[in-house]
Amino acid sequence: MPTSFPSAQLALDIVGVFVFALSGGLVAVKKRFDLFGVLVLACAAALGGGILRDLLIGDVPPVGISDWRLLAAAALGGLVTFVYHPGVERITRFVRVLDAAGLGAFAVAGSLKAVTTHGVSPIAAVLVGVITAVGGGVVRDLLAGQVPEVLRRELYAVPAMLGAALVVVAAQLGSLQDWVLWTAAGLVFALRLLAVRLDLNAPTPLRSSAT
Repeated sequence: MPTSFPSAQLALDIVGVFVFALSGGLVAVKKRFDLFGVLVLACAAALGGGILRDLLIGDVPPVGISDWRLLAAAALGGLVTFVYHPGVERITRFVRVLDAAGLGAFAVAGSLKAVTTHGVSPIAAVLVGVITAVGGGVVRDLLAGQVPEVLRRELYAVPAMLGAALVVVAAQLGSLQDWVLWTAAGLVFALRLLAVRLDLNAPTPLRSSAT
């Protein structure tokens, strides 16, 4: 494997951690949490997916609680939201763009770590990528007492699954390169924004006549 993978892994993790920390902090601010609550929710959103990934593949202690760089990025995202939240709330559309970027970064980082450093099966590696991408948001929403966005918003997990699958297929074919990683992250980013723009959703149950 190319020697630049560790640096690509770290870059993807830091990008994902910071932007998801912003989203977690915003949810906490809207719920009127205090500073501690904002930091907790920011860290849960930023680090939850990575911690779940590492537990699933047996990489303990999880990097989310052992790498000071990720902890610092999560705390910084929470503090930025707490201090500047009126401004952050006014750029909600931009924060959604950042969230899409984080989704792509985490989906690729999760599947990359699973397939290159722990040799899990291809299907498991794709699932690990998806869990990495959506896990933090699920933890954030559960702590905030609301239905996780992944279950009720525009296509969210599907773009992450496609990006993770691209990484795994490239690894299986022996053609995994840095440009593949960034292309996969860009694909997730673009599909997520397209889903938001066009209000694309997964199929939902049809209403019965009784309701």
